[in-house]
Amino acid sequence: MAPEVVVNEDLLRERKKCNFNIKELTYIIDGGRERTEDRRNIESIAFKKEHLEVVNKGPPEECLSLKERYEKAIEKSCLFAVLFKNFVAAGDVDVETIGSSFLRRTADAYLNEQSPFAVHLGMFVTTILGQGTPDQQAEWLPSALDMQIVGTYAQTELGHGTFIRGLETTATYDPETEQFVLHTPTLSAHKWWPGGLGKTANHAVVIAQLYTKGECHGTQPFIVQIRDRQTHMPLPGIRVGEIGPRMGYINADNGFLGFDHVRIPRENMLMKNAQVLKDGTYVKKSHKKMTYGTMVFIRVILVSDAAFNLAKAVTIAVRYSAVRRQCQPNPDAPEPQILDYITQQHKLFIGIATAHALQLTSAWLWTTFAAVQADMREGNVDNLPELHALSSCLKALSTSDSLVLIEQCRFACGGHGYMLSSRLPTLYGYVAGIRTNEGDYTILMLQCARFLVKAFEQTEAGNSVSPTVSYLSHTASMGGCWDLTLEGIVSSFQRLAKGKISAAVTSIRRRVESGMSYEDAWQLSTIQLVAAAEAHCRAVICSAYWSETQRLTASSSANVRAVMQQLASLYITYWALERTGDLLRYCSISENDIVSLQQRYEELLALIRPNAVGLVDAFDITDEILQSTLGAYDGRVYERLMAEAEKTPLNSEPVNKSFHTHFKRFMQGKL
Repeated sequence: MAPEVVVNEDLLRERKKCNFNIKELTYIIDGGRERTEDRRNIESIAFKKEHLEVVNKGPPEECLSLKERYEKAIEKSCLFAVLFKNFVAAGDVDVETIGSSFLRRTADAYLNEQSPFAVHLGMFVTTILGQGTPDQQAEWLPSALDMQIVGTYAQTELGHGTFIRGLETTATYDPETEQFVLHTPTLSAHKWWPGGLGKTANHAVVIAQLYTKGECHGTQPFIVQIRDRQTHMPLPGIRVGEIGPRMGYINADNGFLGFDHVRIPRENMLMKNAQVLKDGTYVKKSHKKMTYGTMVFIRVILVSDAAFNLAKAVTIAVRYSAVRRQCQPNPDAPEPQILDYITQQHKLFIGIATAHALQLTSAWLWTTFAAVQADMREGNVDNLPELHALSSCLKALSTSDSLVLIEQCRFACGGHGYMLSSRLPTLYGYVAGIRTNEGDYTILMLQCARFLVKAFEQTEAGNSVSPTVSYLSHTASMGGCWDLTLEGIVSSFQRLAKGKISAAVTSIRRRVESGMSYEDAWQLSTIQLVAAAEAHCRAVICSAYWSETQRLTASSSANVRAVMQQLASLYITYWALERTGDLLRYCSISENDIVSLQQRYEELLALIRPNAVGLVDAFDITDEILQSTLGAYDGRVYERLMAEAEKTPLNSEPVNKSFHTHFKRFMQGKL
């Protein structure tokens, strides 16, 4: 019989305070009771003792070298992949459930960070699905899904990232042999950063400039074998390796890749959207925007990923804050829990609310993405620009907000949050990576701004615009009575966004009228354009969060509805206080209104306080997934910290050999 788990008394008391049904809230977060049950069933199988004993053997990963961590990650990833294939073969859960619940959550119990296989499933397979013809999918997908071949997605180069048109890798068609010749003409043209490329992948989707009949037709995707499937040695003409230590993604063997006139068959160009005939004729088969599919898909996923990683961080920090006691304001009373300090609540409760905001917004965005995908299959790309703008700004803002709040969670845990065993530094490093990859923050905001400027011009001309920018037509650009209701504040955020968009457009026009080219005027207005896109995105999140909260809690119990509305109100009020300067500029908010906002915010902190631990419990993130000494469900922080310290290899012997080889001789003056 397993020993009974002893839970910290402070956490027990916190859970007794909770006045809502935690399971009910978990079902809402997961998207329904059935999905929660499917996820828990998957986790119960994946987290069997015999599996995790293999995963957790040996010293902590943080104590291993880069090479050792990679080797351990491959061992764990292979074990995890077997489980994944077994779940697929069993057919007792749908693929969507496996994708969202099994891969994203369960993998964390096996891998401290990203798997070397992650890009294979997330981008290599996805690109074949999105940009391959039916024949090409039949050729490549069975092997890829069965992991007989493992691929990566090689787009970013040493010299170019977000600027896709600037990529230097070339694919030149030779009609005599019906082959493409891939070449890396410069050092800066080497592919750089793809996960799994360094030592794992034997194939890659390579994005290269297509040349045929002496003409460049822009970037196209090609499937290239880079390693021998039996020996795993790089093929002739291939230069490939690992890029070295970095802030996060330690296990992902991010790599570099270069080609010296490497030939591949004509059929290896993914030809759903464009093709090259045998004689070298280039045929454009669909709208160029159809190629956005993989990129938009990944950005949609990253919004949800940011929400989940923030949920992990705030779970750790809130549980720790309920256990940790500090200072003694009243000499006759015991040290209070640090969660009782309003400054600690200010640091952490916005993290809970933001995790909800981003999770609900990402679910709403996924529904939007699915609808646009369905339209695209029918050849309709009318709604793709809006989706592209949404996925760009939401990816940028969600990862940026999560990064700031994860670091805030670490600050809230004091010195113990600095320990790698707390998991908070690892979460920070990971989210710092996703804030940058798949589109830099500033570039993505400017891509969104392009859409916003066009939408603004359409409304000026009296034309209709897509739903997320419809406020450009029905909000006053200036003035507008301040309304303290949540709906009123959301409307104020929309007026603020319209005002910033209008200011950016005016700036561009003023410069053009002075004789400047449009692009130069655009470049000189980019600070304002980024601010306009940020304001638009914040308005979208506030609107989506509040409307989705209302919709999802319509049939909920009163207490669950109340606590979810408190969180939504906290989020919207918090950002209103953060943006008082902008609101003063574009709305009629007064000093008294700001005082009222501050009072409401502090009242909301007090209302949420008794339910804080219950709220993070409702994320339903198991200890196996959290892997945190500070955030375990039982709250036994100090016991776990000591146990983890004793595992470090430096404690495997009472005296390290360096004492005899260097230190002792130094103390004796004999070095």
